[in-house]
Amino acid sequence: MLVVALVVLIALLAAGGVSAYSFMTRNDPTNYANIVEQYEYGSVGTEELQGIPYEIWAVLPQVFPDLLPQGKGTGYERFGFIYEPGHETPIGTTYRKKPVGLVGLNCAVCHTGTYRKTPSSPRQVVLGMPANRMRIWSYIEFLRKISRDERFNADTLLPAIEKRFPGRLSFFERAFYRYVVIPKTKDGLDKVDRDFSWLDSRPPYGPGRVDTFNPVKVRVGLDMKADHTIGTVDFPSIWDQRPRIGMSLHWDGNNKSLQERNLSAARAVGATDDSLDIHQMTRVANWLLDLPPPKFPPDRIDPSLAARGETIYDQQCASCHDVGGPLVGEVTPIDEIGTDRARLDNFTPALVAKLNMVGKGKPWRFHSFRKTHGYANQLLDGIWLRAPYLHNGSVPSLHALLFPAARPTVFYTGFDVYDWRNVGFVSSGPAARTEGFRFDTRVRGNGNQGHLYGTQLSAADKLALIEYLKTK
Repeated sequence: MLVVALVVLIALLAAGGVSAYSFMTRNDPTNYANIVEQYEYGSVGTEELQGIPYEIWAVLPQVFPDLLPQGKGTGYERFGFIYEPGHETPIGTTYRKKPVGLVGLNCAVCHTGTYRKTPSSPRQVVLGMPANRMRIWSYIEFLRKISRDERFNADTLLPAIEKRFPGRLSFFERAFYRYVVIPKTKDGLDKVDRDFSWLDSRPPYGPGRVDTFNPVKVRVGLDMKADHTIGTVDFPSIWDQRPRIGMSLHWDGNNKSLQERNLSAARAVGATDDSLDIHQMTRVANWLLDLPPPKFPPDRIDPSLAARGETIYDQQCASCHDVGGPLVGEVTPIDEIGTDRARLDNFTPALVAKLNMVGKGKPWRFHSFRKTHGYANQLLDGIWLRAPYLHNGSVPSLHALLFPAARPTVFYTGFDVYDWRNVGFVSSGPAARTEGFRFDTRVRGNGNQGHLYGTQLSAADKLALIEYLKTK
């Protein structure tokens, strides 16, 4: 294979001279002057480790349609990727010429969500919102299954690429893809399959969620054969970051540095110490400092009831959940909050030691990770679009949160039609079952217990509190 690659390279150099050399040595990320486009599509360096050649990535859904998850939409839409006019690839994907164009992921893939006012309404795309329809587990499993499939070969992929991109690859490029790019991509997918083999012993976690730190454990060399913990959590919102400076971040409050939180997230989706684009990440992070949370439609709020709820909120919730509250951004011990502790136990002291060695020799080296024994008290800005609730997404609505008897054992996530009455997304009924994921709170890591604050209020007071929370 190396001999053939050398012959192809010599032919390229002979045919194209300096231009061929430039092709082989280029490493150009795609970045944007517009900060919104940079957030949605700009590179942060993740292509280095997890990038897939674009022409191959683009045709995978057509070559392997039987491996796509069931659901509405075509191709990558099945995983919850969001497409918008003017872009070939969905929000959250990036492109880097290196020398073959590589597709990677960025922050927006996990932090861009949608909602519909009614089943027939158009989707509203909200930047900074938890990616409530994004099925990361299904996407990883798709890539793993492809790596084992005998159809992943040049004889299948090259005709698919030619059909999708007529005339795009020259004779020499087709040879380069046949003997170098496709085999190397297969090697990369095989590594993805090995690196994520720990998923086989964990339950599928569905849309809007991710196992944050088990992939990181693999990256830092911890032994996953002896680790059976579950780190599944709901995607958080990332708007309005300025008030969060100095607060305990991540769901368990394991770091108080915004920069380390941001860089660790980029590394989790493929960036390396050397490939991290600190400049572009800083641009996006500065923009997120003051990105406002979306507002609940004012015509759906009862002002007098909300005013009553504000008084109740100040008495019952503000100390933990409002700017200036004495406990906001601090960690509540697990024995007190009583929620599912699987994610907490997943983040181990051994991982802390490994993480605080990341970036050695770099000006941004990590040093702020710590082990906690509870979950962090979060600000509630834009809380209406952060459903489902609790750190693991185990409660579908604010109504169910405050009325524990109404917390369902089984409901459906990933359906983005809004439930205006209960303040969350529609989580039951035929449409939710068809489009959504069956969330069973009896599955490991999915427990919906705990966080009983405010649940002893009268029903009338709870409804008033919910009305006020719409305004946050």
